[in-house]
Order: sequence, then C-alpha cells, then structure tokens
Amino acid sequence: MLTSYAAHFDTPAGYLDFARFGPPSRDAVDATARAVEASARATHTTVDQLMLAETAARNAAARLAGADAAHTVLLPNASTGLFHAALGLRHGTVLAPRGDFPSNQYPWRRAAQLGRAAPRWLEPAPGGGVTPELVREALTDEVVALSVSAVDFRTGFKVDLAALREVIGPDRLLVVDAIQAFGVAEMPWQAADVVIAGGQKWLRAGWSTGFATLSDRALEVLQPVLTGWTGVEDVGVFDGVEHPPAPDARRWSITNLSPVTAASFAAALELVERYGAGAIEGAVAVRVAELADTVERLGGRVLSPADPGRRAGILSFAVPGREPEVVARALHREGVTPTVRADSLRLSPHASTPVEAVERVAAALASVKASDGPG
Repeated sequence: MLTSYAAHFDTPAGYLDFARFGPPSRDAVDATARAVEASARATHTTVDQLMLAETAARNAAARLAGADAAHTVLLPNASTGLFHAALGLRHGTVLAPRGDFPSNQYPWRRAAQLGRAAPRWLEPAPGGGVTPELVREALTDEVVALSVSAVDFRTGFKVDLAALREVIGPDRLLVVDAIQAFGVAEMPWQAADVVIAGGQKWLRAGWSTGFATLSDRALEVLQPVLTGWTGVEDVGVFDGVEHPPAPDARRWSITNLSPVTAASFAAALELVERYGAGAIEGAVAVRVAELADTVERLGGRVLSPADPGRRAGILSFAVPGREPEVVARALHREGVTPTVRADSLRLSPHASTPVEAVERVAAALASVKASDGPG
C-alpha cells in the first residue's frame, strides 16, 4: 500500500465512506488554516496573494485531467457545472441514465422545462451501468449529447469513456460527472467534452471545491447562459455595459470563489499529483477486492461488478435476511463507517485505508452471521 501517502491523513482506520465524503489531508487542513489566518491579518496585499491559490488549483486540475488552464475552470461544486452544461445546450435530446445520482438529473429536467435540450432516460440493467451497447441502441438523429457518471455512485461501475466516445461520434457532446472517479481512477478524460468533479469526495479537498474542463467543441456548442461578472472579458472594467463571455473555460465562472477553499483544493490536487492517480487506484483496488472476498465469505451478496476492470472504489452489498440498518449497527460497533441505503450498504476505501478496516468488517459480518435474532 501507499504508506507514505497514508501518512498525510488522520482518518480513523474503519472509515469506509469516501464515496460520500473524503476526510482531507493534513496538507489541505494546513493550507486552509494558513489562508484563514492570513485573511484575519489582512493588509493591502492580502486579497491578491490569497487569490493566487485559484491559479494553482486550476493548473493542477488541468494537469490531472490532461487539459490546460484555458480549458479549465474552478467551480464551487459539481452541480454548478452540470447546470452550466445542461442550460448551455440549445435544443435536441440528451441521453442520461435514469438511475444516476439526482445531481445528474435535475439540470436536464430544468433545461427541458425551459425549452432547451430534453433528457431521454437510459435504463441500464440491474447492477450494470451505461455501456456502449446501451447507448448505441438509443442513438437517434435528435441526440446531441450523452451525459454519464464516470463511476456509478451505487455500484462502482466504471464506464468505458473511450468506447462511449467512439459510439456517439465526434459531433455529439460527452458530458461526464467525474466526482466518483477523478483522482482515484485513471481514465481517458480527453475523450469527454465536459469533465466535472467536486473535490469533497475522493480528492479529499473539503466542501465547496471542484472544477470542470471543456473541450474546444464544448466551448463552441454550449451557450454561456450562466456566465457571471467574473466570466467575461475585461473583468476589471466596471463600465455599466455587458461584456462578452470569456473565450475560454472562464466563461463558466459566475463570481469569485473562496480563496480559502481554493488553497485546500490546490493542496489536495497536488498530493494526488505527487503520488499518481494510477498508484492510488491500484491501492484502492486491493482493498476493494479484500472487502469483496470478506463480504462473500461471510454470507453477503456483492452488488458491484465482479470484474475488477469495471469496478472502481465502491463495493455495494447486502446480507440476505438482514436489513441494512441491522448490518450497519454491527459495523458501527466495530468502528466501521459505511454508507447505508434502504436496500444495501456501500463500502468505499481509499489508498490510505489500512488492512485493519477489512478485519473490522469481517468481525462485524461474523457477528451478524452468528446472531440468531433479528439483530
């Protein structure tokens, strides 16, 4: 495992809920503290100095995404980027999976209500995800874009971005929510026209952090409906007239973001860059495989893809005959933090997760299996 990477974190051993929130590193915490402390002693240079963190974060995000700063913009969250993309399409049909996380549905619903592009919902097979075959069957001349999550939030199913690009062709937009993948899964992000990610999960940057990258095609096709005063040309000229949108990804900027959160984001991105998304992904895969073996050995039913190549850092499972809340209580007694759903549980380790977490899950599931009562 990445021992030196793990040394940057103080996360409890049993924390297995990174798909919901990733506790930040000491690097990110220290960067936040320094920015807040500097703001408390503000002088005539403080604001300009703090704003430099945005440039550092944008550049780091661009490097990790295989883009450049001109095609990258910082965002306060992934939902803001998804609304930018949805409202930017003038007309046509957008293919999107019905079972995706709601943040990937409401922007397209709102766009349709405003007479812009309308969604057509894909129906992946139970436990499956958006495959090239599913998309190919749904394509019509009216389809102008495909919107997908790089990794499914329920099962950890990892889409094949290159294959999806090949299926839809060069003229349709590929919009990707990368929040469950970016930084912990090496994927061909350049295959997408729009890549959007929040930083509070696997990137471990804290809330109110995120970014988007836009291809030249996206900049050409998507109208800058939500462009704010910081997303235009001549930002510093306050002359009472409307300025044209910036020619690059800055057009998705609405207003100044917090330089404090930008400092945290920059530190988190640079940590990923230092160790490499591929190495982090490999370490996560080891723990997921161990957790899958443990769940199955102790009577659980794994709901995530069996093929490690199609599975990212999420392991969903259920225990037949046991309510998820009952299993969750057993996990809590062992100091394990899962995500609890109505019909399943989700374990999501990171590269800093020690093998002790697997042992704690085993102890919890063994106690459930040994119990004759309702729990």
